[in-house]
Formats: sequence, structure tokens, C-alpha cells
Amino acid sequence: MRVAAIDIGTNSVLLLIAERRGGDLVALVERATITRLGQGVDAARALAPEAVERTLACLARYGEELRTLGAQRVDAVGTSAMRDAAGGEAFIARASELIGAAPRVISGREEAELTFAGALTGLDAPAQGPRVVFDVGGGSTEIIVGGADGAVVQSASLDVGSVRLTERHIRSDPPAEAEIEAVRADARAALAMFPAERLAAAPTLVGVAGTVTTLAAIVRDVVPYDGARVHGARISRTEIVALTSRLASMPLAARRQLRALDPARADVIVAGSVLIEEILAWVTRISGSSVDLVASDRGVRWGLAERLCLP
Repeated sequence: MRVAAIDIGTNSVLLLIAERRGGDLVALVERATITRLGQGVDAARALAPEAVERTLACLARYGEELRTLGAQRVDAVGTSAMRDAAGGEAFIARASELIGAAPRVISGREEAELTFAGALTGLDAPAQGPRVVFDVGGGSTEIIVGGADGAVVQSASLDVGSVRLTERHIRSDPPAEAEIEAVRADARAALAMFPAERLAAAPTLVGVAGTVTTLAAIVRDVVPYDGARVHGARISRTEIVALTSRLASMPLAARRQLRALDPARADVIVAGSVLIEEILAWVTRISGSSVDLVASDRGVRWGLAERLCLP
């Protein structure tokens, strides 16, 4: 069975073409393209025509690739931007023609289940106890608590993400201190909405999606990017704090020159990094001890591919 899973996010579109070999799901192709579908959605609540065209051009390339490799089952899901924006019907119809499956807007609950299942594949599991997975997207951040049996026991989708926070607060280049503090305040307010009693017992904090993997690649100097080296990398809170400070002090042109940073992500990486720093500080306060971040190069697309491989 060869399957293709596509995750259409606020900032990027991810493709996984994989097949089952024995008991393992093996990636044949992985692609990540920044299209910024959520451009302006926070303010306009509608998909911008230019963002739609960029995303459709990406899906056209993905469609050619999955047909060439003979994917037998295809599924595509949309998350925050497609949930929040008007005008998605025409986009979905055209995307369906390009990839052979109509992208469906998934609920926050389904997104949490797919993210949790996908993020933990290929990682060493703790001997016991719950695990926390967080997914910093462009438009939203998912916090998911799951038991050792893999079942999601608590989750929430927070209305903060790297693109949304950048569009709300960042105006200067490099960002002004007051702008950074506004991002922090917004992140803290969103995190305070999550019932935190289950977090204190969680021995593992796993971060997924492009902001997390980019920070891990910068800290570990993974150039060119290699998902196998990033997946499972452990990053301390001290390292994240230092990197956030460094990124926030750099003008956009300098950030675009960093070897491990995709230039298309350079404008939103500061807000995303501040958000991750705040997540680590939040979990540390709740748990009473410093918590490291384990980076996952997997997420929704891997959870979706696992589901596609079921009989």
C-alpha cells in the first residue's frame, strides 16, 4: 500500500508519500513548501487571491509527484487558515482537481489526534506516564496531552501562531522590544486558557512543525536540513532563550542569510521562537522543574498516512 498525505497549513504545505514495509511506515518522498495561505487571514478572515495561487501552484507539483509514484490512497487536510477564512470553497474545488482528493477542513480534535500520533512516530517512548505534544503552526498552536497508551486525553487549539503573532505585533526591523513583549503577552494569555493540571506529570515535551524543526536545525547546525538528524533532537530551554534573543536582535536581511533558516520563514521566525520560549517557560512553571524540548520532524501528515494504511 502506497499512500500520500498532504497537510495544508497556514504557513506551509507538507507532502508525505509513504508505504508500509513490514511493521514500519517508510517515507518515499517528503516535501515542505512555504506558501503562506494564511496571509492576512487574521485581519480579513478571507483567503487572499495571491496566497491561493501560490498554494495551488504547490499542490499542482505535489499532484504530479504522487501520480508519478502511484499513490493508491490520497488524503489532504486543512487546518487553521482554512477553518478561519471565507472563500475556501473555490480553493477546495481547484485543489481537488490537482491532487485527486478534496482537501477537508478538520476539527481541532482530529488535528490533535493526527498530530499526536504522527509526532511520536520514530521517537523513543518514556517508560510510563503522559506525554505532551505541541504544534506551533502559522495560525494556531495545538497543545495535546496523551497517555502512555497513545490516546489523546486533553487538547486545545490556541489562536496564536508564528504568522498570526507576526501580523498582529511585529512592525519594526529588527523587532522593537515593545513588540516582542506584545508577542509574549499574547502567547501567555493564550496558554493560560489551557487547563494545566495534567501537564505537571508529563515527562516528555515534544514540539512539532516548521518553527520547532527550524530552531533545532539552527541550534544543532543541521545544514543542509536533514529530518533524520532533527527528529528526536533534544534542545534545552537555555538554548531556546539564547536563540530567541539572537534572532530578535537581527534585521530581516541578516536572518535570511542564516544557513539553517529557510529565507521564506525568516519574517515569522522571531514571533514563533518567542512563542516556543513561552511554552517551555509555562510547562516549567507548572511542572516545577526545567523541561527540555524534543523536536519532531513529523506531525499531521504522518498521523494521516498511518490512518490511510489501515485496512
